[in-house]
Amino acid sequence: MRRRSHLHPLPPGVAPRFLRTHDAAAFLGLSGRTLEKHRCTGTGPVFRKLGGRVVYAIDDLEAWAAERARNSTSDPGRRLSPNDSGSSPSSPTRRR
Repeated sequence: MRRRSHLHPLPPGVAPRFLRTHDAAAFLGLSGRTLEKHRCTGTGPVFRKLGGRVVYAIDDLEAWAAERARNSTSDPGRRLSPNDSGSSPSSPTRRR
């Protein structure tokens, strides 16, 4: 049985702000398992835990997808570490 994204139906004309993992993955064109793996490795979109549920804001999903835009297959893009939120491109990195 598939879990529903919302416990209560939304009024007509009101769009959801948050999506559960399965729906967020479908929104991005990924499998739910791929999104779960991204979440575990810290390479996925920002998520929230509301109660025991993992949810994704639609704005965060769109921002995460936009960060991965490329102009060609040889364009490596900006490399992000799992701890890098992408908010400050000039932030210092630690050396070990």
